Amino acid sequence: MLLDLERFYQACNPSRPLMMGNPADRRYYIDFASVRGGKIIEALQRTITRISPDVPTCQLFTGHLGCGKSTELLRLQAELEEQKFHVVYFESTHVLEMADVDVTDILLAIAGQVSQSLETQKIRIKPSYFTKLFTEVIDFMQTPIDLDYEAELSVGIGKITAKTKESPQLRRRLRDYLEPRTGNILQSINKELLDRANTELKARGKKGLVVIVDNLDRVAIRPLPSGRSLPEYLFIQRGEQLRKLSCHVVYTIPLALTFSNDNAELQQRLGGGVAPKVLPIIPVRSRSGEVYTPGLTLMRQMVLARAFPDIYPEERLNLITEVFDSAETLDRLCLISGGHVRDLLGLLYDCLREQDPPFDRGCVELVIQRQRDYRANPIDPHEWELIFQVVQQQRVRGDIEYHTLLRSLFVFEYRDHQGVWFAVNPVLAETQKFQSWLKETRKQAS
Repeated sequence: MLLDLERFYQACNPSRPLMMGNPADRRYYIDFASVRGGKIIEALQRTITRISPDVPTCQLFTGHLGCGKSTELLRLQAELEEQKFHVVYFESTHVLEMADVDVTDILLAIAGQVSQSLETQKIRIKPSYFTKLFTEVIDFMQTPIDLDYEAELSVGIGKITAKTKESPQLRRRLRDYLEPRTGNILQSINKELLDRANTELKARGKKGLVVIVDNLDRVAIRPLPSGRSLPEYLFIQRGEQLRKLSCHVVYTIPLALTFSNDNAELQQRLGGGVAPKVLPIIPVRSRSGEVYTPGLTLMRQMVLARAFPDIYPEERLNLITEVFDSAETLDRLCLISGGHVRDLLGLLYDCLREQDPPFDRGCVELVIQRQRDYRANPIDPHEWELIFQVVQQQRVRGDIEYHTLLRSLFVFEYRDHQGVWFAVNPVLAETQKFQSWLKETRKQAS
């Protein structure tokens, strides 16, 4: 048997993006650019390396949760590093409270992560403004924080944010204090940290500093007293401040913002006039419902590459029966995923928890049934109505309620030569509720 079961199990973990700087992980990578409507990561990279290497850029990147954004951003990091850029990549979910976040939190997180990354290169920069600010913050909050003022900037920011993460009340008090000082904080980050960092890095042969802020698309979709949602407040109302950093920045933003009535304002304020780059779901069916062979072919390869990373793509097809009882069973799994990368890996991972390969059709159907029930259970009648509207119109509006459809993966976004279109998640299309509606719709049409 050619299949290394333990390695296959680890490679199918749906919660782990591929670390593209690691040659072992790179073997699993499949380039879906040909069916995703363009070379999206190349466009982000060219903006930094070709169009504007010495002038700071701010680029926006979005897509469905779990569609492969982190893997693509890690690929961007690896390729920029090969071109001699110093890249700071971090997952905002590790350092921010996503249900309660403000612009100052994001700016401090970036400053802390940049400082920490520079320290690994023996570049130590201590902005004097922050030394003074930390003293004032501790006095204002009247909370004991063990802070060594000789310590690195990343340590100071880390200790303060860790303390406030424990207490929403403390977080609000810190925010009330920092908010009027946002302009000064931004100026200090630029002049005392980022500008000096760029100078130091270029003296060491680097071309510049790039910051990639991943997972900001997971900011809570909740309304604020102003009537705007939290993402609209952060990325549109306050977008200009996030754009003013003195280095190249790539932000992930919630997909639903691209359908907002204010998307032109988002493009101007945060994107600097450039529209966000969207990583769509991989199409395995066309708009009209027929199997889309190019997309299905690549999804097959994604599964088989996890099993046989060292074998040529065309030769992997001869090994399908090492993993599934038939090619049809593999296709069933790929098609029910709708082309959603993490969902496909999750289904595959669930099969591995049920039995050793080759997986039979019964095992695959059991896993699909569980996924169907899990996804359908929380859908309320109003959300079903929204789903039916999306299916009929093949489009999504920017209202907050539509954010739920996208965030919960009830509907998927695809792109083809005609543009953007939407379809129900195939696993929900097999529910009794959806099938009954479909039958009634067809009956009315005839």
